[in-house]
Amino acid sequence: MMPITRVKRPALLPSALFLAALAFAPLSHAQTVGAAPAQSSAPVSTAPSPTPIAPAIQSSVVKRIVVEGNERIETATIQSYLPIAPGDTVDSAKLNLALKTLYRTDLFSDVRVDVQGDNLIVKVVENPIINQVIFEGNSALSADKIRDEVEIHPRSLFTRSRVLEDVQRIVELYRRSGRISAVVTPKIVQLPQKRVDLVFEISEGPKTGILRVNFLGNKEFGDAALRDVVVTKESAWYKFFTSNDNFDPDRIEYDREQLRKYYTNKGYYDFRVVSSVAELTPNQRSFAVTYTMDEGSKYKFGKVTVKTDLKKLNASLLQLILPIKEGQLYRSDKIESAVDTLTFAAGASGFAFVDIRPRYTANRQNHTIDVVFEIKEGPRVYVERIDIVGNTQTLDPVIRQELRLAEGDAYNRVLVDRSKTELRRLGFFKTVDITQIAGSAPDKTILQVKVQEQPTGELSFGAGYSSVDRLLLDIGISQKNFRGTGDDVRIRASVGSLRQQIDFSYTNPRFQGRDLRVGYDIGYSRFDYTNVSGFDEGSLFATVRAGFPLNVNTFLDTHYTIREDDVTVDDSSCAAGVISEVICDQRGKSLVSEVGFTLFLDKRNDPIHPTRGFYTRFAQDLAGLGGDVRYLKTEATAATYYGFTPEWVLSVTGSGGYIAGWGGDNIRINDRFFKGGDSFPGFQIAGLGPRDTNPSFQEALGGNLYGIVATELSIPNHLPEQYGIRTSFFTDVGTLGLVDKDVKAGQPTVKDDLGLRASAGISVFWTSPLGPIRLDFSQVLAKETYDKTEAFRFSTATQFQ
Repeated sequence: MMPITRVKRPALLPSALFLAALAFAPLSHAQTVGAAPAQSSAPVSTAPSPTPIAPAIQSSVVKRIVVEGNERIETATIQSYLPIAPGDTVDSAKLNLALKTLYRTDLFSDVRVDVQGDNLIVKVVENPIINQVIFEGNSALSADKIRDEVEIHPRSLFTRSRVLEDVQRIVELYRRSGRISAVVTPKIVQLPQKRVDLVFEISEGPKTGILRVNFLGNKEFGDAALRDVVVTKESAWYKFFTSNDNFDPDRIEYDREQLRKYYTNKGYYDFRVVSSVAELTPNQRSFAVTYTMDEGSKYKFGKVTVKTDLKKLNASLLQLILPIKEGQLYRSDKIESAVDTLTFAAGASGFAFVDIRPRYTANRQNHTIDVVFEIKEGPRVYVERIDIVGNTQTLDPVIRQELRLAEGDAYNRVLVDRSKTELRRLGFFKTVDITQIAGSAPDKTILQVKVQEQPTGELSFGAGYSSVDRLLLDIGISQKNFRGTGDDVRIRASVGSLRQQIDFSYTNPRFQGRDLRVGYDIGYSRFDYTNVSGFDEGSLFATVRAGFPLNVNTFLDTHYTIREDDVTVDDSSCAAGVISEVICDQRGKSLVSEVGFTLFLDKRNDPIHPTRGFYTRFAQDLAGLGGDVRYLKTEATAATYYGFTPEWVLSVTGSGGYIAGWGGDNIRINDRFFKGGDSFPGFQIAGLGPRDTNPSFQEALGGNLYGIVATELSIPNHLPEQYGIRTSFFTDVGTLGLVDKDVKAGQPTVKDDLGLRASAGISVFWTSPLGPIRLDFSQVLAKETYDKTEAFRFSTATQFQ
């Protein structure tokens, strides 16, 4: 076994800083800016600044204040900092106060004060201006990444304290990247006109990896299972894309908490990590990390009760909604979930300020944990200020208008959570966090809304490939947050063997500052179904939209569309009888005047990656208020989500639609539903449903009715998150058909069986450097003999900011 040297964890960072300190040559107090000649470098002193002491004098009256040595800073400005004015009586204590006051401004590297006669003489040496900040010797970390960490920047004042603070920041940055022996030496290069270049000379040192991750005291779970729990990973030559295989003391501390969560979520109430020791190998290139644990016994929940003195809260009813039942395996995350449930219930009952504390009683003999949730009214707290940080593109008003709390309102946990959900729903931010900061008084709080922006523009490319060589390419440019205003602007062009389209869309989500979403769409589309259905359709359209929320979870969208459709079929083919008569009868232009609405109810726990909840969508369109076409089209979609774990999430989506003519009109072929491709994996575009089965035609006719149930189960792939790969199983079951009887009359080759179709497969999602890629591998389980199938489909998109 390789010998190892024991290293105490708390000594790592101080030792690194101590090594850095040894590299600095101390300068005298008068040489804070350095004593080197111009264009030469001098190290920055790390010796502590001496406490400024004014000379001892007898009390005297100052008639005039004289400032000497200042070059950039106005004399009046310096005099304004002084706690002494002409006519004041000064003594040694007042001079000391004046001296310290000027030092605290960070404007001066040296200050002298003295009384000569009835004059107060103030001599100052100004701190220089930083011309540029340079990093030398860095290769593992880019200069931009280091520059983002430090606070000193060009055109700021040079102070020794700020330089040393940035040295610590850089050392900490290297420590977090696995280089605990990094040494940073700050030096200055003096320039004319009281300017300096600040140079951070960096000796990165070797990267310290993880030789082994060991566990002692574990009996119920093996080392392999626990290595999947901790973030720290053993180093290996093939791990190119991970940074978790280097030594980081903070990560090891985080792993202790991860182990505790893992065990307590498995019933081990008494679990504790006795120690975590990192041992450095003799070559000082890697560590062996050992976690010593005491697993304890497995517990179940005993009696679970709710106690409250608040009259409007019924403890018995609250107990019924708890996600914990007696006899269930003890899990610490169930406690957190129960507290959230009770907090939400109290907030919904009007109690914005509640203090919920679980009290535990462990019964060692029968291994049960009794839990009592005590609910008390907390102190009233009001929102003093709302700070928004992290938004470099999105304007503050766009974020504030989504918040359900305003400055001056009473703090309400339910409204804070709802605000966080609304911000995530925008799709502008990768992460959203709302935290409380102590206000200026005990009954005041500051809400900090911290967001991390993500690309809201998209340059998209989509491709689909079928078993009969159908290729569709989509190119689009969209910006969901145009110029940071929240406006949604989209331009799309689609070219391919089936579809060509160009359109422009604009949406203002907050029209005139109200909770009203308005927009419009204009464009032209052409669908070439000649190879699958024998016709070609061109449409010139314009739509105006207006939508507004009915309540917290329900949204109503209304719209009006005017559209000119032109269905064309090759005349010579119709005359020769090589295209179905059913298709040939659909030729001609028509004007469509359509009004409709969409009702959307969203009860998902997360609008981006839901693991609980459901949503429903109901839409109707009525054509015939003007124009040449009359129909009523109805579509509905409902989806529910259930997460067994954060990785195993089951979703079931049901959708259906029906279109019927009125006033004696039949449904035109271009208004019918066509399914397949993205809408039903395993089948080609327009690959299922009614079809003219004449061997010369084999043309899809579309249907007036469809119903599809799609099930998807996400699968943990145990790959590091940075690979960006996830996988899911899917199954789709449904049908399409019910063409108008007049269309099928006298056409024995038209097949319109509402037969059940089914497919299953695997979808692979990869967040590649070029953008998200989706691969669908399908197997058809049930179909009609005339359906057209495909086994593989591919699509991708590239995003931009």
